[in-house]
Amino acid sequence: MTFKSIIDEVENNLNKILSDLSISDVEFSVEPAKPGFGDVSSNISYLLAKQLKKSPKDIAEMLSEKYSKCTNTLVLKSEAHPSGYLNFFANWEKLSQLILSESYLDTCGDVDIGHGSTIVVEHTSVNPNKALHIGHIRNIVIGDTVSRILEKANYKVNVLNYIDDSGLQVADIVVGFKHFGYAQEPPNGKKFDHYCGDDVYVKTTEKYEGDPGLEEIRKNVLKELEDGDSEIAKFADKITRRVLAGQLETCWNLGVTYDCLNFESQIIRSGLWSEIFEKLKGMKLVEFENEGKNWGCWVIRGEDKEEDKVIVRSNGT
Repeated sequence: MTFKSIIDEVENNLNKILSDLSISDVEFSVEPAKPGFGDVSSNISYLLAKQLKKSPKDIAEMLSEKYSKCTNTLVLKSEAHPSGYLNFFANWEKLSQLILSESYLDTCGDVDIGHGSTIVVEHTSVNPNKALHIGHIRNIVIGDTVSRILEKANYKVNVLNYIDDSGLQVADIVVGFKHFGYAQEPPNGKKFDHYCGDDVYVKTTEKYEGDPGLEEIRKNVLKELEDGDSEIAKFADKITRRVLAGQLETCWNLGVTYDCLNFESQIIRSGLWSEIFEKLKGMKLVEFENEGKNWGCWVIRGEDKEEDKVIVRSNGT
């Protein structure tokens, strides 16, 4: 039992009405309705206007009257809208009972919408510098739920987790370990991902606030992260993999898994990003900023200046 069951019931009843009227070959649609116009709606009245020589509004009223005499399990009522659309309101009490009774079955939710086609779902995408917090968990649960629903709908789902392991937050914990001397092993009983986020990252960013001159160290580390051969990059790889392992352990405890982990560092170091960036410039999808707070950066324009997204910083990172 799914929402599509409502659509199927409406389609079947409308086809019976057309058959009673000796009308055939009408390819009408029944789709989820806009808010305030029932649960599903149909354009059938517009398609019959020429044949019946009546206005869509009059046809919708006639069809609504006939529909009220049909056998309905999932539809509470039909309603003709002045525009000519035919709107249907679900019997949610009955539908809820049916869904609840079927929810215990392994086949609950099975519907062939995807027909075996492949679809990609990317979710989680948390910087590997800290443990997952409740906001991350919320997104993980939503992403995993979407993936499971699509699998039930007969899609071949590939679940991706984009690992942003070359950004500022990763640079911050590297600065903490390499320049501020924080121990590379957490206190007894503390997970490494929690240690990196709660201790190293937090204390490092506090030091920035006390000494703005440290920003230059941060920028240099960020630049080195993109060079796969640098000592800093190799160290960052080791640290972020340990943090990621802690994050994934949390995910697995929730029953969430991935088919592929995409590392931003590898995309940059392979040269793929440079190739894509040149294409973006050629297609004029990115612009060079000559003024304002993003001076010297390449940005993707938002609806206003505050929504501009920096793609490449002024220092090239």
